[in-house]
Amino acid sequence: MDSADPASRRLTIDRSSLVHRLRYAARNPRRIGPHLRRGARDAWLRARHRDHVAYYRAVMASDTARSPEAAVGSRDHERWLALGKLQFDYLRDHGLAPGHRMLDIGCGNLRAGWRFIDYLDPGGYYGIDISPDILISAKETLSGRGLQAKLPHLTLTRDLTFDFLPSGHFDVVHAHSVFSHSPLPVIDECLAHVGRILAPGGFFDFTFDRTEGREHQVLREDFYYRAETLTELAAGHGLTARLMADWERLPHGQSKIRVTAGAPGGAP
Repeated sequence: MDSADPASRRLTIDRSSLVHRLRYAARNPRRIGPHLRRGARDAWLRARHRDHVAYYRAVMASDTARSPEAAVGSRDHERWLALGKLQFDYLRDHGLAPGHRMLDIGCGNLRAGWRFIDYLDPGGYYGIDISPDILISAKETLSGRGLQAKLPHLTLTRDLTFDFLPSGHFDVVHAHSVFSHSPLPVIDECLAHVGRILAPGGFFDFTFDRTEGREHQVLREDFYYRAETLTELAAGHGLTARLMADWERLPHGQSKIRVTAGAPGGAP
């Protein structure tokens, strides 16, 4: 990739470095105040919640109280709709079928979930999230879209062991903007257990914030990983993982990996 390419430069930025933060502040002075307030809020929440899941549940409670759509990373309703459609269109075009059973990890307020629910056969959608606040918003999205007859499952969870779910059940497992907010032990826990719940021929798609430089995090909310780190982590649990290059050509800032059980291959 051309070193002058903006996408290439984005993948080498260390957002935790003092130099980057000073340059960013100089270019975006209006964002200094909100960033400082976010940093103070996060420091207070980290002091109260040492466990990352408990901490991030508190972050979601705070963000959802202001705006459920902003809490899942959408600056306005139009962007909320566009990002949900982007996820849905990609998955539908890359293997998701109406008769599939789907697990949506970090389903949020159903930004993409309502489209999956509408597309899948009744009972085919299972959404989980660590935040009770965002799940209340998800139920409002469900009823607002008139999708009650599709009988989706919406369940609160505190970890990613999936111990309450049956083995070999899900054709598709999906996690959008979950690992971008997760430290490596949380990702490893998910990869250690997701193979058990995948049906034969099933696949697990997840997005993450990719770097080709030093792996780092910002405010314990945003984590940046090399693709090789995550593919090797999956391999350690007997899974095959590959970067979905065509996803990166779409208007979204994250990268996507597809995981399948056993030999390389899986759904196209």
